[in-house]
Amino acid sequence: MLVSNLEILPNRKIEAHLGLVQGSSVRSKHVGRDIMAGMKNIFGGELKGYTELLQDSRQEAMQRMLKQAESMGANAVLNVRFSTSSITSGAAEIYVYGTAVKLDDAQNHAAGTNQVTTHV
Repeated sequence: MLVSNLEILPNRKIEAHLGLVQGSSVRSKHVGRDIMAGMKNIFGGELKGYTELLQDSRQEAMQRMLKQAESMGANAVLNVRFSTSSITSGAAEIYVYGTAVKLDDAQNHAAGTNQVTTHV
Protein backbone atom coordinates (compact mmCIF):
# COMPACT_ATOMS: atom_id res chain seq x y z
CA MET A 1 0.00 0.00 0.00
CA LEU A 2 1.43 3.34 -1.02
CA VAL A 3 1.05 6.08 1.63
CA SER A 4 1.79 9.75 1.01
CA ASN A 5 1.04 13.13 2.51
CA LEU A 6 0.83 14.58 -1.02
CA GLU A 7 -2.57 15.21 -2.60
CA ILE A 8 -1.41 13.86 -5.97
CA LEU A 9 1.63 11.88 -7.03
CA PRO A 10 3.91 12.91 -9.89
CA ASN A 11 3.54 10.64 -12.92
CA ARG A 12 0.62 8.70 -11.39
CA LYS A 13 -3.04 8.92 -12.31
CA ILE A 14 -5.84 8.46 -9.79
CA GLU A 15 -8.27 6.01 -11.39
CA ALA A 16 -10.80 6.01 -8.55
CA HIS A 17 -11.49 8.07 -5.45
CA LEU A 18 -12.73 5.64 -2.78
CA GLY A 19 -13.26 8.01 0.14
CA LEU A 20 -11.98 8.99 3.55
CA VAL A 21 -10.22 6.38 5.65
CA GLN A 22 -9.16 6.78 9.24
CA GLY A 23 -7.63 5.01 12.18
CA SER A 24 -7.21 5.93 15.80
CA SER A 25 -5.68 4.68 19.01
CA VAL A 26 -6.31 5.89 22.54
CA ARG A 27 -3.61 5.18 25.08
CA SER A 28 -3.20 5.99 28.73
CA LYS A 29 -0.09 6.68 30.72
CA HIS A 30 1.54 4.02 32.86
CA VAL A 31 2.40 4.67 36.52
CA GLY A 32 6.01 3.53 35.99
CA ARG A 33 6.38 5.88 33.04
CA ASP A 34 4.92 8.73 35.10
CA ILE A 35 7.53 8.22 37.82
CA MET A 36 10.36 8.24 35.26
CA ALA A 37 8.83 11.28 33.52
CA GLY A 38 8.77 13.10 36.86
CA MET A 39 12.49 12.40 37.29
CA LYS A 40 13.22 13.62 33.75
CA ASN A 41 11.28 16.83 34.48
CA ILE A 42 13.73 17.53 37.29
CA PHE A 43 16.94 16.64 35.43
CA GLY A 44 15.85 17.16 31.82
CA GLY A 45 16.02 14.84 28.84
CA GLU A 46 13.78 12.86 26.54
CA LEU A 47 10.77 11.11 28.04
CA LYS A 48 11.53 7.82 26.28
CA GLY A 49 8.59 5.96 27.80
CA TYR A 50 6.17 8.50 26.35
CA THR A 51 8.02 8.58 23.02
CA GLU A 52 7.62 4.80 22.73
CA LEU A 53 3.97 5.04 23.78
CA LEU A 54 3.23 7.59 21.04
CA GLN A 55 5.18 5.63 18.41
CA ASP A 56 3.20 2.48 19.21
CA SER A 57 -0.05 4.43 19.10
CA ARG A 58 0.79 6.04 15.72
CA GLN A 59 1.71 2.66 14.27
CA GLU A 60 -1.52 1.09 15.52
CA ALA A 61 -3.65 3.95 14.16
CA MET A 62 -1.86 3.75 10.78
CA GLN A 63 -2.42 -0.01 10.52
CA ARG A 64 -6.13 0.48 11.25
CA MET A 65 -6.38 3.12 8.51
CA LEU A 66 -4.56 0.90 6.00
CA LYS A 67 -6.79 -2.07 6.83
CA GLN A 68 -9.85 0.08 6.12
CA ALA A 69 -8.34 1.30 2.82
CA GLU A 70 -7.48 -2.25 1.79
CA SER A 71 -11.06 -3.40 2.49
CA MET A 72 -12.27 -0.68 0.08
CA GLY A 73 -9.96 -1.92 -2.69
CA ALA A 74 -7.46 0.94 -2.46
CA ASN A 75 -3.83 0.59 -3.46
CA ALA A 76 -2.86 3.98 -1.98
CA VAL A 77 -3.81 6.48 0.71
CA LEU A 78 -3.06 10.10 -0.15
CA ASN A 79 -3.11 13.37 1.77
CA VAL A 80 -2.39 11.55 5.05
CA ARG A 81 -2.54 13.64 8.22
CA PHE A 82 -2.08 12.95 11.93
CA SER A 83 -3.89 14.60 14.80
CA THR A 84 -3.80 14.15 18.54
CA SER A 85 -6.14 15.12 21.32
CA SER A 86 -6.45 14.67 25.05
CA ILE A 87 -9.35 12.38 25.89
CA THR A 88 -9.13 12.60 29.66
CA SER A 89 -6.45 13.22 32.24
CA GLY A 90 -3.69 10.77 31.43
CA ALA A 91 -5.08 9.53 28.09
CA ALA A 92 -4.59 10.77 24.53
CA GLU A 93 -5.88 9.82 21.11
CA ILE A 94 -3.75 9.58 17.99
CA TYR A 95 -5.88 9.96 14.88
CA VAL A 96 -4.70 9.45 11.30
CA TYR A 97 -6.76 10.03 8.19
CA GLY A 98 -6.38 10.23 4.45
CA THR A 99 -8.02 9.62 1.10
CA ALA A 100 -8.22 6.05 -0.19
CA VAL A 101 -7.61 5.89 -3.93
CA LYS A 102 -6.99 3.42 -6.70
CA LEU A 103 -3.88 4.48 -8.66
CA ASP A 104 -3.00 3.38 -12.17
CA ASP A 105 -0.52 0.56 -12.57
CA ALA A 106 2.99 1.92 -11.92
CA GLN A 107 4.49 -0.61 -14.37
CA ASN A 108 2.86 1.24 -17.27
CA HIS A 109 5.18 4.23 -16.72
CA ALA A 110 8.46 4.77 -18.53
CA ALA A 111 11.59 3.70 -16.69
CA GLY A 112 13.44 6.43 -14.86
CA THR A 113 10.43 8.46 -13.76
CA ASN A 114 10.40 9.92 -10.28
CA GLN A 115 8.18 7.76 -8.09
CA VAL A 116 7.20 8.77 -4.55
CA THR A 117 6.56 5.63 -2.54
CA THR A 118 6.28 5.06 1.19
CA HIS A 119 5.66 1.58 2.52
CA VAL A 120 4.31 1.06 5.99
